[in-house]
Order: sequence, then C-alpha cells, then structure tokens
Amino acid sequence: MNSAVIVLGVSAAVTAACGTRNPADVQVIPPNRIMDFSILYARNCSGCHGPNGNGGAAIGLGDPVYLAIADDATIRRVSADGVAGTSMPAFAQRSGGMLTDGQIDVIVRGIRTRWARPNALRGADAPPYAAQGPGDPKRGADVYGTYCSSCHGADGHGGSRASSIVDGSYLALVSDQNLRTTVIVGRREWGAPDWRGDLPGKAMSPQEVSDVVAWIVAQRTPFPGQPYSTALQAEGGNR
Repeated sequence: MNSAVIVLGVSAAVTAACGTRNPADVQVIPPNRIMDFSILYARNCSGCHGPNGNGGAAIGLGDPVYLAIADDATIRRVSADGVAGTSMPAFAQRSGGMLTDGQIDVIVRGIRTRWARPNALRGADAPPYAAQGPGDPKRGADVYGTYCSSCHGADGHGGSRASSIVDGSYLALVSDQNLRTTVIVGRREWGAPDWRGDLPGKAMSPQEVSDVVAWIVAQRTPFPGQPYSTALQAEGGNR
C-alpha cells in the first residue's frame, strides 16, 4: 500500500475521532444578544459583587435584606447608569457601557429571582433605602458611639473587630447612599450585622441611620490619601 494513502487514512481517522467540526457549523452569538443571566452576571457583576452575589469589593447583590429594601427600579438605575464619583461604572450602552436595556433587565430579574427571600425581614420594619430627610452629624456622633464604636473604634479609625470607616481613601470611593445601604444591610461576608444586630435587642431607627451616615460623611477630607512627609516634600522641592 502506498505510504501516502496510509498517512491520509490515519489523518482522516484522527480528525473523525476528535470530532472536528466545520467552522461553518459553529454559531457565534454576538455579545449584545447574550441573554443568559449566569453569563451576564459573571462577566459584568461578579468581579465586585461576588460570584454568587455574596459580596466582595462591593455589597452583595444576593443579600436578601438588600433585595428587601432596594426595588427593581433602583437596581436597574444603578446597573445602567452607574454611580458617579465611585467605582461603580455604567453598564448600559446609552450611558457608555456595553449592555443593552434588555440585558440590564435580564440581570435585574435574575438577581431578584435567584436571591430575594420573602421572609428576609422576618416582620421587621426596615429603614427605607433612601433617606427621607437630612441626618444630623452631631446626633450621629452619639449614634455611632452607641451602635458602631465597639467594632470600629471610639473614633471610627478601626478596632479589634473591624476596620476604619473614616479612612479618607475609603470615603472617597463610596457614595452617601452606599454608606446608608451598608449601615442598613450590613456585610454578612465580613461579619457586619444589619441595622437590627449592632446592639442586642435594639434596632436602629430610620433617623438614627440617617444621623450616623451624616456623621460618617462629615469625616470626608477634601484631598483623600496619605500626604507626603515633610522630608519628601523638601526633597522634591530641591529637584
């Protein structure tokens, strides 16, 4: 038998065994037509909010308490338009992102369907997602001392059980609403309780939430970050 025939025969057999397909048979779905929640969430949300909505650099979108206080319109608006001045980008094409309005809807519905729990609040009356009026930072200092200082330290710069919540770089990266949401919902993945668990047997009132957020916001600095030392400033001035 001709050796060339043998080679060709083996090549054909290997090709058949490996299941090589004709490129014309492979269908490529354009990015703007992907409507699967798992794919959309994994590619656009999981990096910050956790692979299963359990939180990470940002609050967990799968937290049932969060989903009990944030309605679909709120989640859709933040997903589509982002939050200016923070690390939350806009994902809707009309706002400079990559997702269609339909894809944003798939993400919102998927978050609600997979992770919302009807009994998440267990009959408790949660403070509203958005503040109903301004908070008072002076009263907020007292609220902080009552509910938060045991973990975050007497002045907010951190304690034995939790980190600083007045760090300039941190406050520069989060919005006032993010602070409020965190006070209400907590961060379960970090062991931070929701508004009901800071003080045994006593939940924070809506006004107390607004007041402590006002106190935290008042700790923002105009120029966040660690300044150069005097020695480095002098050295730089001599160059």
